Amino acid sequence: MSIFGRRKKKKLEEQQTIEQQAKEQKLNEEKQTKKEPEVSPAETQVNPQNVTSEEAEEIDRYNRGLEKSRRTFGQKLTALFTNFNGVDDDFYDDLEETLIGADVGFETAVQISDEVREEIEAKHESDQQVISNLIVAKLVSLYTRNGTTEDNHLVFATEGPSVFLFVGVNGVGKTTSIGKLANRFKKRGKKVLLAACDTFRAGAIEQLQEWGKRDGVPVVAGPEKSDPAAIVFDAVKKAKAENYDLVLVDTAGRLQNKVNLMKELDKMRRVITREIPHAPQEILLVLDATTGQNAMSQAKIFKETTDVTGIILTKLDGTAKGGIVLAIRNQLHLSVKYVGLGEQVDDLSPFSPKDFVDGLFSGFLETSK
Repeated sequence: MSIFGRRKKKKLEEQQTIEQQAKEQKLNEEKQTKKEPEVSPAETQVNPQNVTSEEAEEIDRYNRGLEKSRRTFGQKLTALFTNFNGVDDDFYDDLEETLIGADVGFETAVQISDEVREEIEAKHESDQQVISNLIVAKLVSLYTRNGTTEDNHLVFATEGPSVFLFVGVNGVGKTTSIGKLANRFKKRGKKVLLAACDTFRAGAIEQLQEWGKRDGVPVVAGPEKSDPAAIVFDAVKKAKAENYDLVLVDTAGRLQNKVNLMKELDKMRRVITREIPHAPQEILLVLDATTGQNAMSQAKIFKETTDVTGIILTKLDGTAKGGIVLAIRNQLHLSVKYVGLGEQVDDLSPFSPKDFVDGLFSGFLETSK
């Protein structure tokens, strides 16, 4: 082709490019002028089928709060299969170490590894993708076995005030969790009362009173070192007399030994039950997810000394080891009822096994299909 022919061809190609760009610009302008339905950012990230805006916000909160755990867990599973040469004893040892590193706990890790081994050997399976999905499926099944997911919901009194006791060591976010729950229930039309019964920790009473001001709910309190049972007595009497729906009771997080802890909590429970039969409806143990297996140790101690009915797991967004939820469920047979997924006042969410599983594993499952 002559030099003039090449120039003519080049000019023609440039003209076609200009025309194509003009068409694309016109299409973009038409899209921008169309009136799009107004939806919240959360609603655009979930399947719209039968999902309310509130449910969509909760799903989005799980996705954001579990980002660190999801990313790290996916990396751990990817590393497990990086040098995959088939299933042997070394593979199962590596699998156990991977799960333990994700905070699912030793017992749960061994259980999952044994179940995976049994199924692989029964099916003579060797495909890497099938095995990786099987591991995730086994972890997911920890919250669906025997269909026991109903106990994740809080229990309220059929009539009169409901009373929730909050227990846990200092520093786990107990008082903050009470403040966030008070805000949540007040927004839902509940008449809420707080009881500042942690009279031993310096500043605990003032901290709960500050939450009361923020939430716009009253706080029954006394001086430091006063008898917690006397404070809770005043609180339940007020709740009955003034028709409160819910009493949230902060308790001491540090006593000299388990015997003292048990005696104090038993005394408070007797006072509550004497005034309001069948109360307290919930004794909620608050645990810090970032402490991993130390949180498990705390849970075991409190379960031995009190009738814990459920767990509030705080700071789940601050840990890369979301497996602690699975360990609590599998080893302690306690339900996680609320989880902390951020620092905002509305980032304490009811625990949803489905949303948790989706938030923790969805990214990995999408890349492994």
